[in-house]
Amino acid sequence: MSTITAALGTDRARRLRAALTVLLAAGVAVGAPFYFAPFQVFQLTMVLLYAVALAGLNLLVGFGGQISLGHGAFFAAGAYTAAVMLDRYDTGHLATLPVAAVGCFLLGLGFGVPALRLRGLYLALVTLAFAVFLPPLLKRLEPVTGGSMGLTVDKLQPPAWSGLAEDQWTYFVVLAVTAVALLLARNLLRSRVGRALLAVRDNESAAEVMGVRLSLHKTLAFAWSAMFAGVSGCVYTWVIGFVSPDSFSFVLSITLLAGLVVGGLASLYGPLLGAAFVMYVPSVAQDISEAAPGVVFGLLIIAVMFVAPTGLAGLAGRVRGAAGRLTRTTTPVVGDRECDAEPSAPPTPAEPAPVDAQPVGAPPRMEKE
Repeated sequence: MSTITAALGTDRARRLRAALTVLLAAGVAVGAPFYFAPFQVFQLTMVLLYAVALAGLNLLVGFGGQISLGHGAFFAAGAYTAAVMLDRYDTGHLATLPVAAVGCFLLGLGFGVPALRLRGLYLALVTLAFAVFLPPLLKRLEPVTGGSMGLTVDKLQPPAWSGLAEDQWTYFVVLAVTAVALLLARNLLRSRVGRALLAVRDNESAAEVMGVRLSLHKTLAFAWSAMFAGVSGCVYTWVIGFVSPDSFSFVLSITLLAGLVVGGLASLYGPLLGAAFVMYVPSVAQDISEAAPGVVFGLLIIAVMFVAPTGLAGLAGRVRGAAGRLTRTTTPVVGDRECDAEPSAPPTPAEPAPVDAQPVGAPPRMEKE
């Protein structure tokens, strides 16, 4: 009974800490645009929209066990869907979001078919090819996409009743979209689909024996991941107000994957940390060396992975584990001598030999009649 009570108390304390953390994060997120300058608010907005893309990529790579070097293409598909609807059809900004989400979901569903027969490096090459050929294709479709010149659309404008500046209103809209996307990803991972993805990642043969349909869940992993990337691209169009093929080169796909790995694979907080890394570290690298920012960016990635091999999300756990091991191995000191944490038991005296004991190696003794 005491064990059960202690477990319930620990679980209750864990939930209380999680609730307090969420409330603190929500308070900081809501108050941030009123404290920072407009450019810094813009940077925070970009972090939020990148976090949506990385949350989708985390479903595929971190929890699904597959790899993709082409998520920049799904990001571009969502961005151009929103831009074309705003430029050609003069729709509202919010109306572009479900269209981009559904369109990229179907695109990922069709692209997930190669994932049924490919894996590892072969799947990575196929997805990379998709990211490489999409920008030239967008340039060829000039009547729709604007060609190399791209498309310029209106940004989000705050309503009169809000009393907010443009950057603040955009931040709050993107914050709402990001919160819904992260909540959806969390619930998806806790559902039957998420458990099936984990089973497929750990052992495909065992998952198939347990009744998991590999083809269905592999394809759905690509579809859900592409949907999140498309939503992120749609929000990118709202924030930037301009899209062009050169903005979505294959470097974007590699940067997204690097950000996810740095943030932490298979972690709910990894996408946020990875998005911050993707947004701020290139700027820091540019400030350090204007001649070779890519070299500095690569060195910073190496340094982070050396310090946190499991990503920034797992760094706190590694620090706690190291502190716990250090505490367990430290022994108290009395005077000038070290002693054990628990006193050792006194030595047990040896039992006396029986009186009639026969020496080892002696000839057998004959009993007297």
